[in-house]
Amino acid sequence: MLQAEQLTKRFGAHLALDHLDLDIRSGEVYCLLGSNGAGKSTTINIFLGFLPATSGRALIDGLEVSVNNHATRNMVAYIPEVVNLYPTLTGLENLAFFSGLSGYAYSRAELRSFTQTAGLQDAALDQRVGGYSKGMRQKVGIAIALAKQAKALFLDEPTSGLDPHASNEFAQVITRLSSQGVSTLMATHDLLMAKNLGHRIGIMHQGRLQQELHSEAVSYAELTDCYLTTVNQSV
Repeated sequence: MLQAEQLTKRFGAHLALDHLDLDIRSGEVYCLLGSNGAGKSTTINIFLGFLPATSGRALIDGLEVSVNNHATRNMVAYIPEVVNLYPTLTGLENLAFFSGLSGYAYSRAELRSFTQTAGLQDAALDQRVGGYSKGMRQKVGIAIALAKQAKALFLDEPTSGLDPHASNEFAQVITRLSSQGVSTLMATHDLLMAKNLGHRIGIMHQGRLQQELHSEAVSYAELTDCYLTTVNQSV
């Protein structure tokens, strides 16, 4: 579903992404770990068509990604650390607006079904988003992805700043989407979340994918040791 083939990105003399190869299957949750500047966000921004690759290519469902390629962009949804919504609109109004931008027109009942799947309480639907917690905003972001009928999700530090309960709810929704065939590429610093949620875990350092692990094959302690060894090495 998601493929990177020798994906490389330079910003002047700085090599931000160095010949990355990835192959993420339908329904798979793939977690990218790494310190700041490791190349995680650059990878996601190339897949989203926000940045052009210097060389190599990214593909979504067999289609090559390019800047402003609407064919690939329409298949994906992006949930950043802070979901940008209109604070004066309600949760349901934000959902209707953003799904409308993707060409969908839903009834209130249909919109409500997306928010229910995302775990947003009915009592919050008609409240202005300016009063939402971060976890509630993330749930609206998931509902937008559902309404868009995205085949792939790109998550950039989505659980940063969430309390344990909200993080657990978020993980449950991603797991449900995975069971429906939605692929997820998540950049995170949260090793425990990666271990518990991801099917595979990639550890990046200085633009390179240094390690790739199956989450079920390693303990949390082993993952932590592998991560620290990888990010502390010199390249």
